[in-house]
Amino acid sequence: MQMREIKLTELEDAFKIVQELKIGLDYNEYEDIVYEMRHQDYKMYGVYEKEKLVCYCGFSILTNLYYKRHLYVYELITPQKSRGLGYASEMLRYINDLANINNCDNIVLNSSLKRDNALRYYENRGFEEVSKIFLKTLNI
Repeated sequence: MQMREIKLTELEDAFKIVQELKIGLDYNEYEDIVYEMRHQDYKMYGVYEKEKLVCYCGFSILTNLYYKRHLYVYELITPQKSRGLGYASEMLRYINDLANINNCDNIVLNSSLKRDNALRYYENRGFEEVSKIFLKTLNI
């Protein structure tokens, strides 16, 4: 198993995993969003097994008044066929180390309330529910 940053030239492989969770997102939109987020210091890391991407994590190190300096996990995705093999746990350990190295006070992630298994998974790894996120879709 290898953990490393995903290169921009590997976006197609990353997209295959991302689209499993982000249904309805097409590749061109994904690529545009990733390039825009790179200006916000968005990083993509992956767990590789025999050079095949088996877990994807997108995150940034941010600062705000609520969480102070923190590592914000936008996506942590393991494909269905690779779940239960420890890849996400290994990724969480890795980003925990990155957060410590970068003097972060917290690791923040958000998971859909509809994904009970994910919520239990994060709670079992020391995360606690501290807020609700509200979304208003704008019809532009």
